[in-house]
Amino acid sequence: MKFSINSVLTTIFGSKSEQDLKSLTPILEQIHAMEAPVQGLSDEQLKGKTAEFKQKIIDAGQDLDDQIKDLRAQSEDRESTRTAAEAKEIADSIEALRKQWLERAEEVLDEILPEAYAVLKETCRRFVGQSWKVAGSEVTWQMVPYDVQLIGAIALHKGMISEMKTGEGKTLVAIFPAYLNALVGRGVHVITVNDYLAKRDAEWNAPIFEFHGLRVDCIDKHQPNSEDRREAYRADVTYGTNNEFGFDYLRDNMVVTPDQLVQRGHHYTIIDEVDSILIDEARTPLIISGPVPEDTQSEKYVVMKPRIESLVKAQQQLVAGLVTQAEKLEAEGDAEGAGLALLRAQRGYPKNRKLRRMLQDMKYQSLLTQSENFYLQENAKRMPEVDEELFYAVELRQRSIEMSDKGREFITKQGEDADFFIIPDMGEETVKIGEEADKLSDPAKAEAFRQEHLAELNKSFAEKSDRIHTVNQLLKAYTLFVKDEEYIVQEGKVNIVDEHTGRVMSGRRYSDGLHQAIEAKENVRVEAATQTYATITLQNFFRMYHKLSGMTGTAATEEGEFNEIYSLDVVV
Repeated sequence: MKFSINSVLTTIFGSKSEQDLKSLTPILEQIHAMEAPVQGLSDEQLKGKTAEFKQKIIDAGQDLDDQIKDLRAQSEDRESTRTAAEAKEIADSIEALRKQWLERAEEVLDEILPEAYAVLKETCRRFVGQSWKVAGSEVTWQMVPYDVQLIGAIALHKGMISEMKTGEGKTLVAIFPAYLNALVGRGVHVITVNDYLAKRDAEWNAPIFEFHGLRVDCIDKHQPNSEDRREAYRADVTYGTNNEFGFDYLRDNMVVTPDQLVQRGHHYTIIDEVDSILIDEARTPLIISGPVPEDTQSEKYVVMKPRIESLVKAQQQLVAGLVTQAEKLEAEGDAEGAGLALLRAQRGYPKNRKLRRMLQDMKYQSLLTQSENFYLQENAKRMPEVDEELFYAVELRQRSIEMSDKGREFITKQGEDADFFIIPDMGEETVKIGEEADKLSDPAKAEAFRQEHLAELNKSFAEKSDRIHTVNQLLKAYTLFVKDEEYIVQEGKVNIVDEHTGRVMSGRRYSDGLHQAIEAKENVRVEAATQTYATITLQNFFRMYHKLSGMTGTAATEEGEFNEIYSLDVVV
């Protein structure tokens, strides 16, 4: 019997999660020790604890605050005379002091955690039986945390992922680290997967926080770029959805003056359903786009549509034959031939229904993987052999499409320039123009010849680039985007469907002409093109936080990714 080193070490010392759990247990015992003294406090004395905790944090970093103020004052006094190097030196010094301040604040939070959690647990106990409006209905508070919930709350403060099943009280668990970290005064963001939960949880927990003088708000209740939303970010604890937090950050990057900013920084966040947001949706870009100035070419998608529609039908017929061929070759025992046919089909039309059904069978999935690995060897130098039979090749990972010579010949009409869909080589053509101009003896005529032909070359380059872009976007629309999966058509408009939640994102449009291509495909009015103004992935957005934590019911399955991408440990 063989044992891996990791399995032996886990047997002796326990898994990383088990070790983390053991390290949190003594803190739980400290909370228990504080419960009796806290229960003896009056309501006013209980409320007073919050001010006491805040003062400890202020006192711990006072000298650093003073140094930061002095450096900022120096910077302002010497604004007109300081060099770039001096400005950078001051900025670096302020940043170093800021990091020191945060380290000290974390030390104080760790120190006061047992008492702070005992205070909040007692608050929950005193609220039992009280009622208030939540999501339009009267709700009675009945929640006092159990030890397992307190362990989860400690883990969240430590910047970990706490695995908690549905029904184990994630909403209650989150208020403990939110309260503790709100004492720092830099805001806490509690992020949920939809706006209903964000609004509900904010209303549900607000009285507990307000009892201690902390303000709670929800950004999803307010319009973007509004004063109300700005005030929501000024709250001690701010609830909201991941997309709204991300889009507010993008909008802040587009403002002109500091007073237009909505957010105030990224200090600490607690993410509900963290696996969905940090893993499943992590690389989904958030994009703010706007109209392209003087866009008068929307009709180009309609004009080019018949050619692309014919091309796609030809490719779909080709792929249908390849799928049937793969099935036949596999039955005959020709694994290599079947794998190649599957790979061609996958690169030709990955949305083919029969292909998708076949690839759910590990037998066919294995054949495809083996074939793909073979042709991807040595920088995919043999991949052209796979694509030579196709009209165009689809790169699913990059969501890109490459037209083949066969495809270009198919869509080039009889009598058209053979290079109608080929971009000229600017360097090579410029040299040719120069050589022809040099043959002219009159310098003035030579220069006129050069300028005239360069202008024609630039015009040809621009027209063909735009034509090929139109073709590529139409090919994406027909090949990668399926109606009622990636989008729906309602009242003559194409509406994007969120691939993770299944919700319709009204008003959102794909950028760079893709939305127009889909509109042309679906025979609805083609609206003005949009261009990207700002974009960020959720992964990069959440990396900006000083401290990140989250809750989920299935964290252990993605434990490796949490640790590798975000340096987050999981406590089960």
